[in-house]
Amino acid sequence: MTALSPNRLSAGRPTPVLRRAGIGIAAVALALTASGCAKSANDSASSSSGSGAAAPAAAASSGGDAASAAPAAGGDAASAAPAASGSGSGDGCTLQQTGATKIDLKDAVVGFSQSEPETAAFRIAETTSIEDEAKKLGVKKLLHTVANSNLQKQIADIQQMINQGAQALIVAPLNSDGLQPAFAAAAAKHIPVVTIDRKVTSQPCKDYLTFIGSNFVDQGKRAADQLIKVTGGKAKVAVLLGSSGNNVTTDRTSGFVDEVKTAPGITIVAQQTGDFARDKGQSVTETLLQAHPDITAIYAENDEMGLGALVAIKAAGKQPGKDIKLVSIDGTKNAVQAIVDGTYNAVIESNPRFGPLAFKTLQDFFSGQPIPASIVISDGQYTSDNAKTDVAKAF
Repeated sequence: MTALSPNRLSAGRPTPVLRRAGIGIAAVALALTASGCAKSANDSASSSSGSGAAAPAAAASSGGDAASAAPAAGGDAASAAPAASGSGSGDGCTLQQTGATKIDLKDAVVGFSQSEPETAAFRIAETTSIEDEAKKLGVKKLLHTVANSNLQKQIADIQQMINQGAQALIVAPLNSDGLQPAFAAAAAKHIPVVTIDRKVTSQPCKDYLTFIGSNFVDQGKRAADQLIKVTGGKAKVAVLLGSSGNNVTTDRTSGFVDEVKTAPGITIVAQQTGDFARDKGQSVTETLLQAHPDITAIYAENDEMGLGALVAIKAAGKQPGKDIKLVSIDGTKNAVQAIVDGTYNAVIESNPRFGPLAFKTLQDFFSGQPIPASIVISDGQYTSDNAKTDVAKAF
């Protein structure tokens, strides 16, 4: 495998890059693999997808194991610029298949639909990455809406951007289901839709163009591996689940649960949703510690809930990171700094910086290149071994 060297946007934000087997670096910069049809607010208590930002095997397939340019699963280096690859089989989705018209993004109106409030670090970094890349490329106009965690508003937002002349759409879906009316409106006008962060159950190349995001099953597995490591394979674990209705929660849960079965000394004593929110992560942890005072580890499916759990652990008179181990997913600066401070144990990265890949995908599509059904990102991770040196890479 050959990967590009890390690229960075303004303000030192690391960005995802392309990765492809058997071709030179220059070629990687010019093409996506064709296969399958198809600012930081670290003190916020609001929700985050944890999504950010699915890592492929060498022969990529949807939901495959990770092959990372930073660490392989279980490695300790956080990826400053995660790699990406196509998944599936076949010739990919083309302009001809969708009926779209070839355009230059410098003459185009592009719409970006954000699903959740832009108050948590993940969503801020995600939106900033889209806006920065649009500016860098000289996109004629970027329309930007925020659905504030309301599915019907997100549908209306997308339809409104279509009515305002959007010629391409980048959508961070709130849920895996429910956006079909918006996708149908885009398809009727042959407008390509790139989805990021959360997968949807609609059909690639028909309802939307492609998905860009992380391998959430693998993230859960790697979180379990870290928890096994920091607990010595013996723990009573509480799981703080993300929001229901999306593949991020489902996949991060299944990956974690399946992997901890390899450690007979670890028992999951409770699973309860914290809705990816810091305040709810705190309140749920408070309740769980009262019901299960013997909890010795917590797996949070995003950093926001993990940071809330940290506060609850302290309030219970225990030491986070020592009496109760903490492992979560995202890669926010607050969580990574907590590892440095000794109050957190590990964070599996979920990179939210989708801007370069999203616009590169649209550029390739409008130039006539086939686009894979999904484009998966290789995420890194933060542990006590690298958190101090790599905290600047966090978002």
